[in-house]
Amino acid sequence: MAGIISLVILLIVIGCGVFQFLKGTFVRALATIIVAICALIVAFGFFEGLSSIIISRADKGIFLKLANIAQPFCFVLLFVIVFAALEAATIYLTRDKVDLGLWPERIGRVVCGMILGFILSGVLVTTLAMAPLPSKYPYERFDSASPKPDSPGKVPLNADGFITGLFKTISNGSLGGKRSFASLHPDYISQLFLNRLNKDVSIVTSNSPAISIPNENAVWPAPDAIKTQIDELNSSGQLSKSPGKPSGSYVPMIVRVGIKKAAVKGESKISAGTFTSSQLRLICKINSELEDPLSGSAINVYPVGHFSSRDRIEVTTEIKLDSNSFGSGTSRDIDFVFCVPSGYTPIMVQFKLNNIAQIRADAILKEASQAPSPATYSSQNPGAGGGNRGGMPDGGNYNNGQGMRGRGGTGRGSGNGSNLNPGGQGDFQGTENLPGNTPQDIAENLVEPIMP
Repeated sequence: MAGIISLVILLIVIGCGVFQFLKGTFVRALATIIVAICALIVAFGFFEGLSSIIISRADKGIFLKLANIAQPFCFVLLFVIVFAALEAATIYLTRDKVDLGLWPERIGRVVCGMILGFILSGVLVTTLAMAPLPSKYPYERFDSASPKPDSPGKVPLNADGFITGLFKTISNGSLGGKRSFASLHPDYISQLFLNRLNKDVSIVTSNSPAISIPNENAVWPAPDAIKTQIDELNSSGQLSKSPGKPSGSYVPMIVRVGIKKAAVKGESKISAGTFTSSQLRLICKINSELEDPLSGSAINVYPVGHFSSRDRIEVTTEIKLDSNSFGSGTSRDIDFVFCVPSGYTPIMVQFKLNNIAQIRADAILKEASQAPSPATYSSQNPGAGGGNRGGMPDGGNYNNGQGMRGRGGTGRGSGNGSNLNPGGQGDFQGTENLPGNTPQDIAENLVEPIMP
């Protein structure tokens, strides 16, 4: 398949070069490149917000059928609309021909046309990567039997990587504000491909957010016994299928992730109940850049396993939950194990393509001895487990103790884990009870909470 997409890219590049040579002018060809970049900025900047309107309504009917193609559809729609509108304005403004001379015109048209073709081919490949296609399309970026995020396959000239890299640079500059695409979506193309390694697992979930991170005791270093297990699993080849297998110096860390019962549906196209390890990403930033956690760049870290008992991990391949997995709670906590590169700190957790949750700086424990009781999951007995949260996002309890500070901020919970006691204003204004939030929406609200 890589050969076919390479040929398509080549034909687009050559075709645009020939078209501009025969029909265009150098000034108009140069203006068209600027138009394409502007369309690219709008498409990347707003496709998630637009697609969330479709995905959040995807419980039945036509929206259900559109859910998994909502992001590529909205991305192309925005690009085409903006490109067409700006190109029409460009044609009008350049209706008076400007001739720079024979050779500047000939060479300039072809060069500009080929650059335009390269941008358009990158848009095409990126759109296909967003779509729910088998992982070998539009090209095989990773071997599904042994995915290696650090060494992905690429198309000639890395067309899709070029346009995402271009937008990362722009979003990290004067147009980026307090957040950048490089921080919210590190290595975006790899995220897309890894998210759909298993074509039978949904790539989005209609309930957003479908995950939660505790306000307290969310992340902690793993004990030495866990690091020993990881090293043994890695050396024996049992982590060969895991995108999170360690490379280089790392610190094993436990991250507690809650899967919300409301997002676990019978309809597999949009359910959060079944997901792979490559659909759960821990976003980490280098320690020297934590002052502005949503600016600059970050890295993806994938889980190597999850707690199956107090001191043992099970290699994470696929998690399956149903309504019976939650008991009387509204959220099922699972402790995932990540091999975080030395010198980095977790700041966010991303789930599938349209969910993101913060990690509060004060929820990261310094010592393994401070760790709470484990929240386990076993593929042999998915219904059993600990650390489930009752109540609702606006308060409620943690196990049977005193209610935690509300994340959506309408009340505090008290009593046992399944009760809801709407009371006074919550202690912490969060984003969990905002349906349909995109990573950009949530991240904008998270700037202050995740500041150390």
